[in-house]
Amino acid sequence: MWSWKQHLLKPGAKPRIGDTRPPKDAPDRAKAEEMTAKAALKIAEYQELLYAAGTHSLLVLLQGMDGSGKDGTVRKVLGPVNPAGVNVTSFKAPTARELAQDFLWRAHIAAPPRGTIGVFNRTYYEDVLIVRVHADRLLPRHLRKVKNPWKQRYSEIMQFEGLLTAANTRIIKIFLNISNEEQRDRFLDRQKEPDKQHKLTIADIKERAFWPVYMKTYTEVLSRTGTKENPWLVVPSDSKWYRNLVVSQAILAELKSIDPKPPGAADPEVLTMEIK
Repeated sequence: MWSWKQHLLKPGAKPRIGDTRPPKDAPDRAKAEEMTAKAALKIAEYQELLYAAGTHSLLVLLQGMDGSGKDGTVRKVLGPVNPAGVNVTSFKAPTARELAQDFLWRAHIAAPPRGTIGVFNRTYYEDVLIVRVHADRLLPRHLRKVKNPWKQRYSEIMQFEGLLTAANTRIIKIFLNISNEEQRDRFLDRQKEPDKQHKLTIADIKERAFWPVYMKTYTEVLSRTGTKENPWLVVPSDSKWYRNLVVSQAILAELKSIDPKPPGAADPEVLTMEIK
């Protein structure tokens, strides 16, 4: 029987980067889209309970190559959620102030408060991905002479995630895994369709030359930074409908495991007061 859990990466294991299509046991597209729609509505219900309980928060990390569908995933899976209860943070190039801080600073201040769902569209993992691929120009100067700055950053990331977990923030780490060919097709679509052209830049196209380096780097990052408490979910994402299905089921399962309960009236007397 199909389960989204088959895409959870065991800590220390190497991801199957080549597995970008739905597995053979996956539901068909119509069934998958129905399951996703139902899950999205249940996620919205659970978010209301999460807010009322005020004991936990949920942080969804969406990491992937350009064109992997981070924005589309948010729309399809979290679309029904009350906008007041979900906060999406898209990390762009660091500002001067952010560059003057440690690399996790801007992530920490964007972490979701209890009662809310936070989504990081691109994440602090960029600092061991794109920064590593282009270390000659992106790595801070004070680290350029350090022998292996990435090992230290892995440690700092895992400590940071441990800190969030200890503060009752559940974390879902998602890698949207697409193939080189699928990215090319999506970029071609952006070239042709006027309402998508703003999404495509010259830098996006030039970055495709580094695809093999990115895949090698992702393989190391995913295998080195997954833990029992916070494993990576490696989602085959060439088919958007399957990507949405897996992510929706994972988020719903996490909210169910939190099982948020409204605390009831703060003052029991209010339940028996006459309301005129």
